[in-house]
Amino acid sequence: MQRLIDQIMAHVEGLPEGASVSAKALLHLGNRAAVDQALSRLARRNRLVRAGRGLFLLPVHGRFGARAPSIEEAIGAMAAKRGEVIVPSGAVAANRLGLTTQVPVRSIYLTSGRSRIFGLGELTVELRHAPRWQLLLGDRPAGDAIRALAWLGPEAAESRMAAVKARLAPGDFSELVAVAPQLPSWFARCVTKFAMADVDQR
Repeated sequence: MQRLIDQIMAHVEGLPEGASVSAKALLHLGNRAAVDQALSRLARRNRLVRAGRGLFLLPVHGRFGARAPSIEEAIGAMAAKRGEVIVPSGAVAANRLGLTTQVPVRSIYLTSGRSRIFGLGELTVELRHAPRWQLLLGDRPAGDAIRALAWLGPEAAESRMAAVKARLAPGDFSELVAVAPQLPSWFARCVTKFAMADVDQR
């Protein structure tokens, strides 16, 4: 087992801090059970940080010693490794756009993958499967607008649409209008109503 652990560390030594390491990428060194066991031992020794089943991250070293990568780094690594879209929740998006002063206590992200919870250092991160339309435009400002308005719901969305539009650059609002056909009917009506108001004012 120690030989496999040494091989894994030699394999990841050249990777940058915070980089991801997946069990599947190490199967050339041993069978899955042995690789999983070796990775778990490395996590217990704080040489790797577990970020979900079969996925680990290299620690980041600072003046106070090694620490887990930031949530953003971990989420980015997970999205890239697994081919998922992972974006901040609607509550976070609403806060970014100034639609609420409420700061979410829990770290919740929306994903195109399955729902799950994982630990990152002392933090707990929840990934919630979301419908495809809530993930449109990813982490772009117009994507934030979609998730924020979805979080507010049909009743509040129209009354807050003017505030959202005021916070988006014209190009970002155009992106939102362009994906309106892919949104639920209530949402598409809300977006196109404000887009048409622009046309009527010209």
